[in-house]
Amino acid sequence: MQIRTDILVIGSGIAGLTFALKASEFSSVLIITKKDSAESNTNYAQGGIASVFSKDDSFKSHVQDTLDCGAGLCHLDAVEQIVKNGPELIKDLIKFGVNFSKKNGKFDLGREGGHSVNRIIHAKDSTGKEIERALLHKMTRSKNIKVFEHHSAIELITEHHFKKDFSGIRNCYGAYVYDEKKNTVVAISSLLTLICTGGIGQVYLHTTNPSIATGDGIAMAYRSGCNIANMEFVQFHPTSLYEPRKESRTSHSFLISEAMRGAGAVLKTARGKEFMKKYDKRAELAPRDIVARAIDNEMKKSGSNYAYLDITQLGKSKIIRKFPYIYKKCKEIGLDISKEFIPVVPAAHYICGGIISDLKGKTSLNRLYVLGEASMTGVHGANRLASNSLLEAIVFADKAAENCKKEITKIHFLDINIPGWDDSGTMNTEEWVLISQNRNEIKEVMSNYVGIVRNNIRLKRAFKRIELIRKEIEEFYKRTKVNRDLLELRNMALIAYLVTKSAIMRKESRGLHYNTDYPYKLKKFNKNTFISINI
Repeated sequence: MQIRTDILVIGSGIAGLTFALKASEFSSVLIITKKDSAESNTNYAQGGIASVFSKDDSFKSHVQDTLDCGAGLCHLDAVEQIVKNGPELIKDLIKFGVNFSKKNGKFDLGREGGHSVNRIIHAKDSTGKEIERALLHKMTRSKNIKVFEHHSAIELITEHHFKKDFSGIRNCYGAYVYDEKKNTVVAISSLLTLICTGGIGQVYLHTTNPSIATGDGIAMAYRSGCNIANMEFVQFHPTSLYEPRKESRTSHSFLISEAMRGAGAVLKTARGKEFMKKYDKRAELAPRDIVARAIDNEMKKSGSNYAYLDITQLGKSKIIRKFPYIYKKCKEIGLDISKEFIPVVPAAHYICGGIISDLKGKTSLNRLYVLGEASMTGVHGANRLASNSLLEAIVFADKAAENCKKEITKIHFLDINIPGWDDSGTMNTEEWVLISQNRNEIKEVMSNYVGIVRNNIRLKRAFKRIELIRKEIEEFYKRTKVNRDLLELRNMALIAYLVTKSAIMRKESRGLHYNTDYPYKLKKFNKNTFISINI
């Protein structure tokens, strides 16, 4: 079976939906998403969007905060692009129906770690959910957008699927997609394809990401020959809710927004002592890499499984007004955060690397674009400044839509029929049980050896084990009919391999990559280097 569409969008987060709405004005758009259309990392983003709206702020200040946080690896042109285009595109979101929090008729600007002023536009503590709601509602009114839910992309379609021994410049002609409900594989042919698949958090035991964040887009692009870079820079959010009574250690961790620290919350040890001033003069408002390492170090020193976040001084009424979602969630587990400290633990949150793109979202594979967390635009460098991710998504979605409008008039569908998916092979149930155990082992290895603090011995041990797991899964995949669990497991193994290999290749400590065998020697980084891995 084959389906044709002008533009195929893989993923339904803020990047994919924003692009689809703009692109639907000049073409047909088909969105595929693994679960329901509202399930994405965007939906779990509590904090907000960083942008310049205050008279006390400036583009120069926002750019500098981003560069400082990125530890010398940010691309200045990409940073300036999101900062300068941000305010107008946020106004577009408001036109789409997003209701941001206001105070006295103006944006109620919050502050988060690494920012020198208040510039976080938010919808209380459910910003991502509000943006997703508005975009999905707007999308239902477009006749040019179709959404296929419960569809998982398997592989990008390139020349190697229908030309033997092809060695020229590759193009992307769509993707093979698994329909979970019908248990079939369909070839979707497109003039242009966009990867908007989000992050990789599920390769770790503790993550703020939903279950769908298995790095599918990055893995597919890598297998198709795209350039990938900076995979070693995995951001751990300093504060996810520690829930010891959870039955599964691999459960999705509830995010405790950084905006809480911006509102005055203080980190404390398990014994109730403040500690952040020992690590950075900005204390709780230091960038995430510094705060996460500080918490990790204090936990190891005390032998505790968590640290505390104290927001009690804000008072119950203000807590409920500013953080209703967090207050309600904690109340459900018997924790009154207006009176009690919140137990927190760092959790995998955001990948700063990914598929290399230019300022228009174009990748090294013709006809293929990438947006959002799956991309490596150069905005985030070695460490993402809080709330810059949603900003990057809407700005690059706008730029990609502009470029696609021009490009789509110059290309055409292939005259040949794309080969159907070869699903020969059978699944041995007993063997699948053994292979599926690799999912937990990947998480254990990555958390223990490729986490917040690393060293050469741990990385080499992790690489050896991950490479063995990856080969086992790949061999099993080649002789087995696809299903979503197998597709995700295959992608997770490759992502773990790429992160670990990149970490081994970087012979320094920088930003989110902290290797005790290469301690920090300089406060400023002058050399703009990135680790690129090609197939």
